Amino acid sequence: MEKIIPQHIAIIMDGNGRWAKKRGLARSFGHVEGAKALRRIMEYLPKIGVKYLTVYAFSTENWNRSEEEVSTLMSLFLKYIKNERKSMIKNGIRFYVSGRKNNVPQNLLSEIEKLQEETKNNEKLTLNIAFNYGGRAEIIDAVNKIIETDEKIIDEKIFSKYLYNSFPDPDLVIRTSGECRISNFLLWQIAYSELYITDILWPDFDEKEIDKAIENYSKRERRFGGVRNV
Repeated sequence: MEKIIPQHIAIIMDGNGRWAKKRGLARSFGHVEGAKALRRIMEYLPKIGVKYLTVYAFSTENWNRSEEEVSTLMSLFLKYIKNERKSMIKNGIRFYVSGRKNNVPQNLLSEIEKLQEETKNNEKLTLNIAFNYGGRAEIIDAVNKIIETDEKIIDEKIFSKYLYNSFPDPDLVIRTSGECRISNFLLWQIAYSELYITDILWPDFDEKEIDKAIENYSKRERRFGGVRNV
């Protein structure tokens, strides 16, 4: 069977804290290793033909974590942007962030906007980071935008225009660490996405694991609400 490569993969990067705990380390070490895993996957996907990667980095609910962990995550994201900037520009990676801007430090927002502008014409891979993101929040924000317009009749196509971005819906959603839930991730966009759950913790996720997920995806028949071909 020919391997079918999804155009858009979305990943719930779960398990950083558990990875660190298993090794007797602080949770921050798990987040650092998780950033390395993201780099591996980001560099690998363009080689096999994937065009979009959306990753769940920080949810609207994550503000409820300890002040120390939230501060660490903000600092780590800022460091990630600065460290990966040259590589993204050189390798044709388009950088984009989806989510609310409230509560995000201004220096981080400035770096996000700067890198989005610098890479907006890159076409090899679009890396969309869901940061300060919630699926319900995105839908509510879209509704509030529509209320301010002159739209009279709303259908799915029109509604989608008011979401955080206009990227294609994910073909495949991967969740690491074995948890079987969506966790408020891309609630509108993944209506017909294929789901793949793995027990691998995110810092251990690599090219081999991506290949396993795509191999599994290739064996499925996507029907989008239709009937099975006989």
